[in-house]
Amino acid sequence: MKKTISILLALMLLFALVACGGGTKQPDPTPTSTGQGGEGGDKLPAQVQAIVDRGTLRVGVKVDVPGFGFQNPDTGEMEGIEIDIARELAKRLLGDETKISTTGVTAQTRGPLLDNNEVDMIIATFTITEERKQSFNFTEPYYTDAIGFLVKKDSGIETMQDLDGKTIGVAQSATTKDAIIEKAKELGISVSFSEYASYPEINAALASGRIDAFSVDKSILLGYINDTTKILEEGFKPQEYGIATKFDNKDLAAYVNDFVAEIKADGTMDAILAKWGLK
Repeated sequence: MKKTISILLALMLLFALVACGGGTKQPDPTPTSTGQGGEGGDKLPAQVQAIVDRGTLRVGVKVDVPGFGFQNPDTGEMEGIEIDIARELAKRLLGDETKISTTGVTAQTRGPLLDNNEVDMIIATFTITEERKQSFNFTEPYYTDAIGFLVKKDSGIETMQDLDGKTIGVAQSATTKDAIIEKAKELGISVSFSEYASYPEINAALASGRIDAFSVDKSILLGYINDTTKILEEGFKPQEYGIATKFDNKDLAAYVNDFVAEIKADGTMDAILAKWGLK
C-alpha cells in the first residue's frame, strides 16, 4: 500500500513539474514596421506609402530658372535649390536621392499636372497665396523673396517711379502682374504689360526692346542679369515659395510640410541656399 502511494505521489510531482516548467510559453515578438521612410517604425500614411511602393518621387520643377530649377545646357542635368530639395526628400523617404523623376512646369501647367496626378508635388517657385490655398495644399515657406525689375543699364530707369508709361514683361498666370498693378496705383503711375509663357522669352523681349522691364522675383532675375542689364534696388510684395500637393492629398501634404520644417530646423535648407549663393 505504501509503495502504491509513493508511486502515485511521484507521478503527481512529475506532472506538476512538466506543467510549471517545460511547457512555459515564450513571449511573442513585438511586430515592427519595415516600411522605408518611416521614423521609429511608424507606419506611413497610404498616400506616402504609395510613393515608397513606386520607388520614385515625381516632382514638377522649373527648367528655366537658374539657381532654382534649371536644365544645364551643357550636361542636360537638372540643378538648383528646388532640385536639391527634391533630392533631399527622396533621400529621407526612399533612402536614395537619385530616385526622383522631374517634369518641367510653367506657371500655367503646374496646376493641371497636379490635378491629373502626373506628379506627386510641385517644387517650382510656387508662390503661396490665399486664393491658391483653395485649390492646392502648400507647405510652410522654404524661401521668401521680393518682386523686382530687370532693366537695361542705359534705359534711364533707376526707380519704380521711372516705370511710368513703360511696358513690363511678366510671366503668364503668375502673381507678378496683379502685384505691380497694386503697387502702380499706390505710386500713382501707369504701366502696361506684355505676358509671356517663359522667362527666357521675357528676357529676349527686354534685349530686343519690345519691353522696358522684366519683372519677377529678384532671385529669379539674378539668373538673367548680364553686362547690359541691372536689377533695380527697390523690391516689393515679398513672395513665399511652398511645396504644393493636390488638394485631396492631405496626408501627403502633412508629411511634406513636416519635411520642410525639418530641413529648416536642422540646417539643411541653409546649406542648400548657401550652395546656390542665396540666403
